[in-house]
Amino acid sequence: MPILKVIIPAYNEADSIAKVIHDIPKTVNEIIVVNNNSTDATEVNAKQAGATVLTESRKGYGYACLKGMAYVSKQEIKPDIVVFLDGDYSDYPEELTKIVQPIIEDNIDFVIGARVKRLREPGSMTQPQIFGNGLATFLMRIMFGSNFTDLGPFRAIKYQKLLALKMEDKTYGWTVEMQLKALKQKLSYIEIPVSYRNRIGVSKVSGTLNGAIMAGIKILGWIFKYSFK
Repeated sequence: MPILKVIIPAYNEADSIAKVIHDIPKTVNEIIVVNNNSTDATEVNAKQAGATVLTESRKGYGYACLKGMAYVSKQEIKPDIVVFLDGDYSDYPEELTKIVQPIIEDNIDFVIGARVKRLREPGSMTQPQIFGNGLATFLMRIMFGSNFTDLGPFRAIKYQKLLALKMEDKTYGWTVEMQLKALKQKLSYIEIPVSYRNRIGVSKVSGTLNGAIMAGIKILGWIFKYSFK
């Protein structure tokens, strides 16, 4: 079996993080929760649920993901596959098995969990999210010939391919940066439809006007930056 590591950025997810950890399949070798400046019991609850907990005091989704990657890079035995997953219980962690399956069975480099409408709980994605995803993936299709339909956070990638992407975004642009760099490096990729439910707690991005605007600016910035490379 390949070595699987899961990285979960978490900011004030005390009510959901244990549920996420418990639902991750036992085939995963290590669950890494990156506590990103939480002011609640996220850290304690994650540790009690059996996860490795790291602390990243610089606020930002990308900062948290990079912290998890830095930790993995220092381990003697490296993973074959890294999975990124949110800590708010909107994804179904048990679906990790089907996210990694194309990598294991078909040698695909990169897999996105696509939050398709038929599998989404009503209200689980806000209108700004749906519009933003649609616009970003439309632009990626026009500019780069991609087949992406979503910027879903639930994703798996071969570890060595992840390193080669040289990820750098510190905040909202992390997901789109990964997809754009995967296209530029001609990684093989596929989307797998996943279920999606209303998150526990309030979204730090789509749940606030400022968060939605900043995320939109960051995502479009990455797309236009890569269109000139």
